[in-house]
Amino acid sequence: MTWFAVGSFADQLRAAQTKTERKMDTLARRVAGDVFRNVIFETPVDKGGARANWQPSIGSPAVGTVNATDTSGAATMAKVQAKIATMDAGDIIYLTNNLPYILKLEEGGYPDGPKTIGGFSRKAPAGMVALTVQKFQSIVRQLNMEIGRQ
Repeated sequence: MTWFAVGSFADQLRAAQTKTERKMDTLARRVAGDVFRNVIFETPVDKGGARANWQPSIGSPAVGTVNATDTSGAATMAKVQAKIATMDAGDIIYLTNNLPYILKLEEGGYPDGPKTIGGFSRKAPAGMVALTVQKFQSIVRQLNMEIGRQ
């Protein structure tokens, strides 16, 4: 007769807990990344200041503005990915933009001109954040299915 060691039920529960925590952390990071990416790339670009001023932070919103431009979004996304890598499920992560005109880009209020129509940027007439909020549930659902298969 061959004997083999079988872990205790408590060991099995700890292993399941660790696996679940890892999946939750992964899901939280992926959701934050996809949501923030959506907002950043929906932000209209003139000179790139609005896009560069999306600032990720954990625990409290960022203050102040960034004196930079980012027309491609690559530098801003690199900062987002670096911040997301440090978060765990349950952390509160923010994406803040403190430029004085960011609300006009989101909610309208500009006079009509060559870059605007009906008070909105021609490049983002539905805003950036509002548009992303509409996609939120489908983003989470898709990522949850992907992570659940892992």
